[in-house]
Amino acid sequence: MNIFIAAVIDKTGTLTSEESWHCAKVLRRKSGDPIQLIDGAGNFYDAVLELVSDKKCTARILSGPVLQQKRNYYLHLAIAPTKQMDRIEWMIEKAVEIGIDEISFINCHNSERTIIKTERINKIVESAVKQSLQAYLPKVNELLSFKHLVTSSHADQRFIAHCFNSEKEDLKQVHFKNKTSLVLIGPEGDFSKEEVEFALKNKFKAVSFGENRLRTETAGLYVCQAASILS
Repeated sequence: MNIFIAAVIDKTGTLTSEESWHCAKVLRRKSGDPIQLIDGAGNFYDAVLELVSDKKCTARILSGPVLQQKRNYYLHLAIAPTKQMDRIEWMIEKAVEIGIDEISFINCHNSERTIIKTERINKIVESAVKQSLQAYLPKVNELLSFKHLVTSSHADQRFIAHCFNSEKEDLKQVHFKNKTSLVLIGPEGDFSKEEVEFALKNKFKAVSFGENRLRTETAGLYVCQAASILS
């Protein structure tokens, strides 16, 4: 059964404009067809289509809400986008499938890309959520400056991954369970020394991903997988 994202009020679900077009034009669903809805806040609904058009589709709720069990951790990944955006888009798709709660993009000293189309990123997130049968939509933030993100975070634990030789905590030893965690991943040229020092002064901890040097998007997936397994 097809899953669609909708705003649900009482016993009526209204599909988003993108979902309405996909439902009517691509999948060619008709009034009376059964569908499943998610509201992005963790709830599943069984419904039947009533109004079907490429601009607006509505459905009558038959059962629900059924609340999806939340993960026992909250993971916020902040990453500097790569020059080739398709690599980051691929990472985001897989990160959502594995499990992530919030995604931020950071503009760093060595960043090669300073423009992010969050509308496109949100479409990738929504598609991955439906594909992986989830009901929670991760939050996607606009591009932020490195210093703003560092100083504005209130996560229980905050980490920065960098390639400089210094004392670091092994990511495999981090306890993610029942905590909110923010992990910073730098650009392909790494964070600058000044950025690392600034983060450490603001109560971030340096973290290691092992002996292998990872590409930016690989490091992002490594964090998501580690948090999932360790929790």
